[in-house]
Amino acid sequence: MGAGQQNTGKRQDDIHGEDWDALRGDVNDIAGAAVERGRHFIDAAREQATDYAGRRKDDIAQSVADFATSLRGSTASFEERPNIRAVVDSAAEGLEQLADTIRERTFADIFNDFENVVRRRPATVAAVSVALGFLTARFIKSTAEDLRHDNIMPAQTQGGRGRSRRAQSSRAGA
Repeated sequence: MGAGQQNTGKRQDDIHGEDWDALRGDVNDIAGAAVERGRHFIDAAREQATDYAGRRKDDIAQSVADFATSLRGSTASFEERPNIRAVVDSAAEGLEQLADTIRERTFADIFNDFENVVRRRPATVAAVSVALGFLTARFIKSTAEDLRHDNIMPAQTQGGRGRSRRAQSSRAGA
């Protein structure tokens, strides 16, 4: 290899190195812009969610207060059982306090309190989560069974006609 060819190869390596450096700089600039836009998007979404929660907070507080009122109204049937009535009244009072707390505090305060409870008592939170998951699964299962039962009943009331119509329509489509 001659001296001229070595210099040409070295210049090409320098040009390619400069191209790679420029490309790397462009990619870093694009990545930085994408990260900044992502942060802006997350901040906007967080602000929007907080505003929505703040608006809905009063509705939630009113729902809790209404539930407490209806719970307290149901104690009329427990006049002969003062112990049960005391428990129900206590639960209603706790719900009314919860409604007042929801009205008085910001969503961020409520979320921070919840986060602190989760950090202080992770085992309790895990147990409650498992229990809620179990109850949710039971609810979904019973709802699915009810829907399945509702779908079976109309087919049985139609008798064979419903099945023969389905068979005829499947034959016609074939």
